[in-house]
Amino acid sequence: MADFYQILGVSRDADADTLKSAYRKLARQYHPDVNKDPGAEDKFKEIGKAYEALADPETRARYDQFGEAGLGGAAGMPDMGDMGGFADLFETFFNGFGGQSPQGGRSQRRGPQQGDDLRYDLNIGFKDAIFGQQTEIKIPHLETCEVCRGTGAKPGTGPTTCTTCGGSGQVRRATRTPFGNFTQVAECPTCNGSGQIIADPCTSCGGNGVKQVRKKLRINIPAGVDTGTKLRVSGEGNVGLKGGPAGDLYVFIKVKNDPNLKREGINIYSEISVSYLQAILGDTIDIITVDGKVNLKIPSGTQPNSSLSLENKGVPRLGNPVARGYHQVLVKVKLPTRITDDERVLLENLASKYSDKNSSTNSGLFSKLFGKES
Repeated sequence: MADFYQILGVSRDADADTLKSAYRKLARQYHPDVNKDPGAEDKFKEIGKAYEALADPETRARYDQFGEAGLGGAAGMPDMGDMGGFADLFETFFNGFGGQSPQGGRSQRRGPQQGDDLRYDLNIGFKDAIFGQQTEIKIPHLETCEVCRGTGAKPGTGPTTCTTCGGSGQVRRATRTPFGNFTQVAECPTCNGSGQIIADPCTSCGGNGVKQVRKKLRINIPAGVDTGTKLRVSGEGNVGLKGGPAGDLYVFIKVKNDPNLKREGINIYSEISVSYLQAILGDTIDIITVDGKVNLKIPSGTQPNSSLSLENKGVPRLGNPVARGYHQVLVKVKLPTRITDDERVLLENLASKYSDKNSSTNSGLFSKLFGKES
């Protein structure tokens, strides 16, 4: 008797994926629809028999121990103590006996299939996220092959019915148990459940019917997006097989940080430093906002770590760009570490006059601090 491992051209320690790959390669090579040489059909049946025995772990174990003789008669009965094997048989029997798999059958693969959704991560600038922008991206995705128009067959030819499964896309395997014979339904390994074989595949797409291309897309980023915002571009995912609808493209936004501004929701936060004299007397200074430089009035008597607010200088609400948040400015007051003798005299005079209610005297002292006439 021929050795099943030699028939498939694999080692005895080959894993399930290696077995499957070897079988598919040989099955395509010797399939009667493709190979018209004498003896090809017998070779094809021999390959199928070898794979059927080795694909099932329990059957493979018996074959490794007893050879092909272990696959028939009493040796074909499952171990009564191994209830795990029975679970698969019962699931097949009660959920899909007679042609349907437990998931409702693989035959659905023969019809149109929804294309896969795709994800694209997009980094944008701080202000671009606030005010929105249009940007161009390039995405690799699957599109219908223009040469074969999605059939996978060379122009002028077409798919043929798979002789292994008769076009059903499924094969059945009978298993003997103490309770009788059960039929287990599985995807046809020759046609991968499609029910058809492409004898002369399209050279452009390799018989897949689809090709990966890089497509340019112009994405409209609305005002107010933030890190984690997900934009959906309908129909720009992978194309569906067999005329199925294309999937969608999901663009995930990541916003770069700004060195001067911090964002929390729809509000912007920043810090400024003013001198103690500016805090006492008040002043008007330029600050940076998302709209550029604006004048900020520092009221007289501003306390350290107080917050000043600019209305409508924050982030537009996503979906409602007219409504904007605030720009909150934290005021830090700088105190001098050293003062000159003249400054000390002036400050001491100011301290002595602090409780004086005469505004004109205080005004004169403050004018001296700035070097202006009262």
